[in-house]
Amino acid sequence: MKKIIIILTTILLVSCGGKEPSVDELIAQGDLKALSSMKSSLNTQKGEIEATIKKIQEYQNEHGDQAMNTQVSTMNVKDTIFTHYTVLQGSVDTKQNITIMPETAGLLTQVYVKEGQNVSAGQVLAKIDDGGLSQQLQQMQVQQQLAKTTFERQKRLWDQNIGSEIQYLQTKANYEAQSKAINSMQKTIAKTTVKAPFSGTIDDVITEQGTVVSPGMSPLFRLVSLKDMYITVDVPETYITSITKGTDVTVEFPVLGKSMESTVRQTSNYINPANRSFSIEIPVPNEDGMVKPNLTAKLKINDYTSKNAILVPLSVISENQDGEQYVMIAHKNEDGLVAMRRKIETGKASGDLIEVTTGLKLGDQVITEGARTVKEGQLIDIKNS
Repeated sequence: MKKIIIILTTILLVSCGGKEPSVDELIAQGDLKALSSMKSSLNTQKGEIEATIKKIQEYQNEHGDQAMNTQVSTMNVKDTIFTHYTVLQGSVDTKQNITIMPETAGLLTQVYVKEGQNVSAGQVLAKIDDGGLSQQLQQMQVQQQLAKTTFERQKRLWDQNIGSEIQYLQTKANYEAQSKAINSMQKTIAKTTVKAPFSGTIDDVITEQGTVVSPGMSPLFRLVSLKDMYITVDVPETYITSITKGTDVTVEFPVLGKSMESTVRQTSNYINPANRSFSIEIPVPNEDGMVKPNLTAKLKINDYTSKNAILVPLSVISENQDGEQYVMIAHKNEDGLVAMRRKIETGKASGDLIEVTTGLKLGDQVITEGARTVKEGQLIDIKNS
């Protein structure tokens, strides 16, 4: 093309000589004869130029010196495993995080543990004054022993058909009543001994020794176990079929700089009408004890997996005036490789990739570089291998 421009410029310069008056000057002078002469000369030059261009074009066609096609890059369509994640945020909790309250009123006479101490299930943590109930129990036990002896003697006589039935039944009832009263008293006295309901750590000693306590009013200790940790998070109802029990979850703790794999242990059967969501529970392994209650966690929940997915970059997808999505592909016809528009439907996106559900097949060459500038039917050359 540069050669053509040079040749045309040379012809015009030679023909014009650079000294003859211009068209504007001749018009200004009103020189019709000169204008007619110039027109005739230019028509002659036009014919010569067209003939020259024709020769050049014929030579180019003969020797393959054709205009270069549009250069593009492509990607071959192939299937791959595609995993999509829903990212949510939650906080860690534990089912074994309780405040221990007294079951009976009285003076807190002994506190046997301190903050940070590990305790086992059933271990005695504190003692509350029983207010003389132990002495009453001893008296009741003496009475029970007498009632037992009387009942056993009366039973032997009754077995020998000696004595009346009413005497036998009275001694039996008296003995059983004494036994039940003792059992009740023992349970009452047992409430004055505060024990750990499960193994864990005394996180806080709330009430000091020497304080008068009462049920439901005086918290004694906070007991925490870091073994049964979990995360509860609300999930939008649109995921009710894709996030179920057993769904894989990656749990990340930004503060700790660590992550772990888990699964959904439980899903709620109730949709919260306030935010149209349901809750899920995810167990959190905590072998090193670094995960604490209320620690912030980032959850990557695997809500979709396709083993034969077709993925393309988001940057190659365009939309027509009807809102339909399409990509440009390289198509071979009688003229060579041309760009062709292919309508598609897409699914879920992950990062800068998106799944194409319909419209593409294995082996298609999707135009990547130049996808938004190339026109349909335009000749192209692929510059990538």
